[in-house]
Amino acid sequence: MKRILLFAVLALALCATTASAKKLVVATDTNFPPFEFKDPESGKHTGFDVELWDAIAKEIGAEYDLQPMDFNGIIPGLQSGQVDVGIAGITIKPERAEVVDFSDPYYNAGLLILVKADNEDITDVKALAGKIVATKLGTTSEDFAKKEAGAKEVKLFPNNDAMFMELLAGGADAVIFDSPVISEFVRTVGKGQAKIVGPLYMGQSYGIGFPKGSDLVTKTNAALQKLKDSGAYRELYIKWFGTEPK
Repeated sequence: MKRILLFAVLALALCATTASAKKLVVATDTNFPPFEFKDPESGKHTGFDVELWDAIAKEIGAEYDLQPMDFNGIIPGLQSGQVDVGIAGITIKPERAEVVDFSDPYYNAGLLILVKADNEDITDVKALAGKIVATKLGTTSEDFAKKEAGAKEVKLFPNNDAMFMELLAGGADAVIFDSPVISEFVRTVGKGQAKIVGPLYMGQSYGIGFPKGSDLVTKTNAALQKLKDSGAYRELYIKWFGTEPK
């Protein structure tokens, strides 16, 4: 009898240890520079989101596995409980907030229009009427393009590279997408090949997503504020965007 009780106690202790040691599954986009992307030299994912979450995880004492996936699968993954955290430049939208919980905003952005460098016809969103616009599937940019651009066609792509390639190859007249990603493309790969036109549209904020009712929201908000107060957030921001936090 004593032996049975001993085994039972050991089993309970083992379960408790396993539960406490459970790693969080943290979903991020596969390619959303400078927020997240695979470093060609190391083969590992890095970027502002990746390093910000790592700093938050250290603050809250959480271990995690980073799980790059198509952006379109992150919200469903949070809803199903297969994903514990989603950090991928996710715009805080009312319809998303109905199915997942968000942290406090950690980045303020908007949408920009990108055209080929020699394009003189398109100057703002009104000039997209009757044109072909490329953007990313399941994003705020898709909503905006369909409602505001008056485009002949809105082509949807699963990743950034594909929509940019479509523009440069002549398959689209313009790309509408998040300002930091557009700006990064113009500074790097698209330098001399593409340009930004028009103002910043739809000011928006990014938040970290969690399953509904997750206790990680409060912990993450406290950690995020601590990183801002200490200056660590500012250092990461300047490292990845080259400007002071906005």
